[in-house]
Parts: sequence; C-alpha cells; structure tokens
Amino acid sequence: MGQKEEMGFWDHLEVLRGTLIRSLSAIFVLSIVAFFLKEQLFNILFAPARSDFILYRILGIEPQEVCFINIELASQFMIHLEVSLVIGLVCAMPLIIVEFYRFVAPALYDNERRYSVGLIVGGIVLFVLGILLNYFIIFPITFRFLVEYQVDPMVVNQISLGSYISTLLLLSLILGVLFEMPVLAWFLAMVGVIDAKMMGRFRRHAFVGLLILSAVITPTGDAVTLMLVTLPLYLLYEVSIVIVRRCEKRN
Repeated sequence: MGQKEEMGFWDHLEVLRGTLIRSLSAIFVLSIVAFFLKEQLFNILFAPARSDFILYRILGIEPQEVCFINIELASQFMIHLEVSLVIGLVCAMPLIIVEFYRFVAPALYDNERRYSVGLIVGGIVLFVLGILLNYFIIFPITFRFLVEYQVDPMVVNQISLGSYISTLLLLSLILGVLFEMPVLAWFLAMVGVIDAKMMGRFRRHAFVGLLILSAVITPTGDAVTLMLVTLPLYLLYEVSIVIVRRCEKRN
C-alpha cells in the first residue's frame, strides 16, 4: 500500500502557509489580468444576450437586442471589480487544487494518491463542463425566456447590469457544482456513507429530485430546456454509481 510521509506540526504549518500564499497570489495576479482585459471579458459575458449568439444561429431564431441599464453611480466599477475577482478565482482554481493536493499528499498512501490525482483532474473537467453547458445552452435560453416574459404589456422589462451578471455567474456556479456529483459520490463511498446498491435502489427518486432541481434553476417552463439540464445530471448519477461500484471492488 505504501507509506505515509511523516511531518511535524510546524512543518505542516509551514507547508500550509506556503500553499495559502501561492493560492492567494495566483488569484490576485489572475484577477488583475482579468481586470485589464475588460473589453474581452465583458464581450464574452454579454455574448449570450446578443442576437447573433451561436445558439440562436443554430436554432435559427433572431431575438430582440437587449440593452442593460445602470442606476447606481459606482455600480459598473464594482461589477467590473467583482467579475474580475470571480474570473481570477475560477482561473486559479486548478492551481489551488494542485497546491492543496500537495499539502495533503504526504498523509496519503500510494494508492490513495493515484486515486486522488484522477479525482482532481475529473473534478476540474466536470466543473468546466458544467460552466460550458450553462454558458452555451442553459443561460441563453433562460435569459431569453425571462427577458420576453411579461405579466402585462404595460410592464416593460429593463434589465439591470447587476441582475444579468449575477444571474449568469450564479447559474454557472450551480451547474459547475452539480457536475461534481461523481466526485462527491466517490468521497461519500470512501467514508462509507453510500454504496452502489443503495444508489441503484434510489434511481427513480434521484431522477425525480434532479427533475425538480432542474425546474428550479431553469424557470423557462418548456420541456426541452428542462431535459437539457436533467438528462446530463442523471447521466452523472449513473456514472457515480459506476464509480462507487469500482471503489467497492478496490476496497
């Protein structure tokens, strides 16, 4: 199985300090880079709101152009700053994960280190896939539905900049985290909370739960969008069962 590396308390503390410094430095530097790439950054963020976005061209629709409003003096600058920090954090995340893996690696056995590397890579890939699904499909459909929705013709939709950005970032975070389902299942299986047999018994319950969750985060009301979220999540649930079953065989 291999041996764990023994380190003293102060050695651990020194390694942790270096890990935190490098992680925060990466976030700081990448946030500054994102801040000065304002035009390119917001072109990407505003793309789903434009009528020539790739999804609309594929579907053959021409939605109306949308203009955002800003009613607070410092709002645009603060949003620019917040978005830069979020982008810096997201871009630095692979490095942060690697740094914290290096911190805990001495406490792991050789076989646990091998599993951990695959877990880290898989977790990063799944998180990115969740963000891409939201950016290219889920958010544009949700945004267009909400922009064009009216309770009465007398009520005109004027979308604030802060509302648009916060919704985009929040949905991206939610989809990214939900796509970490196999990683969470692996962890819960390793600590003995779940097993493949139990997950198999609750397949139907999981599908219904994911369906409800998808309806909450995509309030468009149409079945197509609902399935675009539910089916990938349910597929990840099935993948999680396979991963948990393999964990049980290895143990």
